[in-house]
Amino acid sequence: MTTIAIIGAGRGLGAAVARKFGDEGFDVALISRSQDRVDALAADLTDQGIRARGYAASVRDPVALVAALNRASQELSPIEVVQYSPIPQPEFLRPVLETTLADLTAAVEFSLYGPVTAVNHVLPQMRTLGRGTVLFVNGGSGARPNPRVAGTSAAFAAEGAYATMLHDVLAADNIHIGQLIMPGAIRPGHPFNDPTVLADTLWAMHSNRDTFRVFTENLDS
Repeated sequence: MTTIAIIGAGRGLGAAVARKFGDEGFDVALISRSQDRVDALAADLTDQGIRARGYAASVRDPVALVAALNRASQELSPIEVVQYSPIPQPEFLRPVLETTLADLTAAVEFSLYGPVTAVNHVLPQMRTLGRGTVLFVNGGSGARPNPRVAGTSAAFAAEGAYATMLHDVLAADNIHIGQLIMPGAIRPGHPFNDPTVLADTLWAMHSNRDTFRVFTENLDS
C-alpha cells in the first residue's frame, strides 16, 4: 500500500482524484489550509471505504508543508504520488500593470517554492520504493502567458520549467513527472473539465507514464 498526497485538496478536483486513486488501492493524504475541510472530506472518503486523512498546511509555509507530508507517510503509507494543484489566490490574477512585486513574490512562493519543498521531501521515499509520480495541475496560463492574470502567468511558467527539468532528470529513477494544463474553470458536466473526467486523466498520466504535458482542450477553443 502506498499513498497519494493531494496538495490543494478540495471538494472538486481533489475529491474526485482522491476517489479515483483510492478506488485503485491508494491511501489518500489530503492537504490544504483548512483542517476542518480536509477532515470532512477524509470522513466522506472513509465512508466510501477509502483510507484517507487530512492535514492542514499552507503551500507558502515550507515547515508546515513538510510536517504534513511527514505525518502522512507515518500515519498512512509511503508517498508514491504527489498531486500539486492548489487554487491560485485572487492577487495572482490581476492584470500585469496592476501586479506588484509583493503579488509576484507570493505567486512564486505558491507555485514554485511549494512544489520544490514537496518534491525534495518525497523524493527519498520514491527512490526507496523504486517508483513515483508527481502531477502538476495548471491553468491555461501555465502554457501561454496571459496579461490579464500576470501572477499565475509568471509563476506557472516557473513551475512548468521546474517540472520539465524534473521530468528530464528523474526518468532514470522511474519517477514520472506530468503536467496537466486545463484552460478554463473546473465545471461539473463539462466534457473535459468535469472533476471526474480530470481525475481519470490524471490517473492515466500516472499509470501510462508516457506523456509529460497533457492539455484538457485546445488553448484556442
